[in-house]
Formats: sequence, C-alpha cells, structure tokens
Amino acid sequence: QVQLVESGGGLVQAGGSLRLSCAASGFAFSTHTMYWYRQPPGKQRELVANISSGGSTNYADSVKGRFTISRDNAKNMVYLQMNSLKPEDTAVYYCNVFWGTIEFWGQGTQVTVSS
Repeated sequence: QVQLVESGGGLVQAGGSLRLSCAASGFAFSTHTMYWYRQPPGKQRELVANISSGGSTNYADSVKGRFTISRDNAKNMVYLQMNSLKPEDTAVYYCNVFWGTIEFWGQGTQVTVSS
C-alpha cells in the first residue's frame, strides 16, 4: 500500500535551515508528481511546493527563493530544503501524492521557527 513518511522537522531559530525528507513506498515513485504541503496553527493546509516526475518544480510565493524541493528516484525520496526560515513558516509539513484518483498523505512533521 502507498506509504509516505516524513522526517526532519524540529525547532529552529529564525534565519536557520532545516531539511525535510519524505520516504515513499507502495507505488511507482519515479512516475508521480510529489507535493509538500503545510498547515500552520489554526489555519488551512496550503501547498508549499511540488516536483514533477521530470523534475520541474513549482513553489508558493511565500517560499520562493528560500525553499528547494528535490527528489531522488533511486531512493524513493523527496526533500524540502528550507533556508532563511521565518516564524511564519511554523507549521506541520506533509508529503502528498495522488495515486490514481486517491490522494495520500504522510503523518506530517512539525517545524517550529522561533523569533
């Protein structure tokens, strides 16, 4: 079955960096677009970035120039490198994939940025 497992979250000071990882299994990873979403406290979940099977990327305006999404198809991994973190980046970060018509989510990893 499809599984997504995020890791790499934590507490960091403003201006710092974190690298999130998502281990994927149960589907043909290399042929699927992968997504990172986040849900700030008390707010709706929002798209942060996505990367296509061919490596094309898209970013939310709020993270452009600071975050980088990448993937390693040999390892079935997708990453989110987050630099110049701001307190408003505090959220639970989720990995996401559409498998057919079904949407799958990981359990999320907490990122907290202190000012």
